[in-house]
Amino acid sequence: MTFYSKILLAALATACTLPLTASAQDANASFFVTSTGLGDGANLGGLEGADAHCNALAEAAGMSGKTWVAYLSTQVEGQRGISARDRIGPGPWHNVKGELIASNLDELHILPNLYKSTALDESGNLVKGRGDQPNEHDILTGTKADGTAYFPWEEGDKTCSNWTSNGEGSATVGHHDRHGGGNVSWNAAHDSRGCSPEDLQGSGGAGLFYCFATE
Repeated sequence: MTFYSKILLAALATACTLPLTASAQDANASFFVTSTGLGDGANLGGLEGADAHCNALAEAAGMSGKTWVAYLSTQVEGQRGISARDRIGPGPWHNVKGELIASNLDELHILPNLYKSTALDESGNLVKGRGDQPNEHDILTGTKADGTAYFPWEEGDKTCSNWTSNGEGSATVGHHDRHGGGNVSWNAAHDSRGCSPEDLQGSGGAGLFYCFATE
């Protein structure tokens, strides 16, 4: 083997071990789990702050030219709030490796291709789930299983005061890995213990949420 052949093989070996970079993102990418929260529990700065976080992460990962929104619902006194499913467009959605998550809203909420292996972050990395240390599979949604917001008469805070609380309250979360205590729902597995970073961590969360490209 020549000297230059050895250099080429070494370069190829190094490239194969590198994480997915911005240049490797699939052109159809339209879904990811945030790699980080906003650092203040479930206080995301409301829907506007959550959307901004989605767009900032997508831009940093090389997915510019698209409008990204957070998959989050809200609650409104006296009427139904904003539903997460109404915010994300009609589909289809692919993860950053180009794998189809769902073709449309019905498929997304009934039989999506959402598991630990496909619910990747914006850089194509796996998100920690059941069996990892720490477990971070609780994904903030504030939504019912069909993607709709809770009715006013359904008891309790399900959105940590519409994503502005880092203390009292609670939020509905899903499990991106579809595991944990028999709760296999990706968007409505259970409610959090509270809204603080410590309370989210206590049940297996890190203030992460889903982002979808609407265009």
